[in-house]
Amino acid sequence: MKDMSDFYDLLIQQAEALIGGVPYPTANYANLSALLYQSLPEINWAGFYFIQDGKLVLGPFQGKLACIEIEIGKGVCGTAVFRNETQVVKNVHEFPGHIACDGASMSEIVIPIHRIGAIIGVLDIDSPVEGRFKEDDRLGLEKLISVIEKHIL
Repeated sequence: MKDMSDFYDLLIQQAEALIGGVPYPTANYANLSALLYQSLPEINWAGFYFIQDGKLVLGPFQGKLACIEIEIGKGVCGTAVFRNETQVVKNVHEFPGHIACDGASMSEIVIPIHRIGAIIGVLDIDSPVEGRFKEDDRLGLEKLISVIEKHIL
């Protein structure tokens, strides 16, 4: 691929092919986490957390064991929900209040997922490489989230 834009265009096409017309959200999120885990280089975790009972609760993912519950406003995932904005963290160990589910993770990107204007959860991707996530990743993954928001109810 010439650049990351081409990479993410292809990833989005694959995601649409996987989830378009499939009425099973859990299966869709499971396949999407597998697609991301297999496609993105230098990551060690890819998955979803969903808001339940006023906190983030672990959903489908690929990677090592993960934290089951995260308070809104805590850690990178909880901050993404609280601020309603993507969080790109170069070094998670420097992030105030970081929750270390896997000590090998060095960088992280978390993107909120919306349904009917309200946040329902987040996509969370971790990497063992400091500074792994760049602006191209943020833009590409935010486009992927818009596909998710369009197809998964």
